[in-house]
Amino acid sequence: MRVHRILTTAAVLAAVAVAGTAVPASARPVDAIRPDHASQAALVAELRAATARFHDVDVAIAEGYLPAEECSASPAGAMGHHFVNPALIAPGAPVDASKPPVLLYGPSASGELEFWGAEFFEPNIGQPTPVFGTQQFDGPMPGHEPGMPEHYDLHVWVGKHNPDGLYAPFNPSVSC
Repeated sequence: MRVHRILTTAAVLAAVAVAGTAVPASARPVDAIRPDHASQAALVAELRAATARFHDVDVAIAEGYLPAEECSASPAGAMGHHFVNPALIAPGAPVDASKPPVLLYGPSASGELEFWGAEFFEPNIGQPTPVFGTQQFDGPMPGHEPGMPEHYDLHVWVGKHNPDGLYAPFNPSVSC
């Protein structure tokens, strides 16, 4: 893997803090929460198709995803390395399955980074809890690092099976 630049978590978070303009909940389109989406499975399939090209981490970097230095893990399992695209973080904007703001990578058996999944991240601006189809985001929660805003997030394990569930934050079958 070629990493063009490795950013500290603080640098990624600073980029996130300045990305986008807050959109009040009252200005959101009616379909922003997609309550009548034909099928949650179809939405996950849309996300899986949209992220297929990101199995190559260099493609993610070329498209503006910035890697964090650390691999996030806990006793519950791992989340992996977060690659954040600050241009895709727009507080209060509708969730777009074709444009996840965060990609998750972790080490493969050979030691190279492999694609594990996507994360939707939305700073809390007082909006209703965001949803991905019918799946509510987790939160609001305080930032996990200095400078990270209170936020909502949702992990979707479309690249690596998670025995704890498609939307579980940590995956017990992987490690950093």
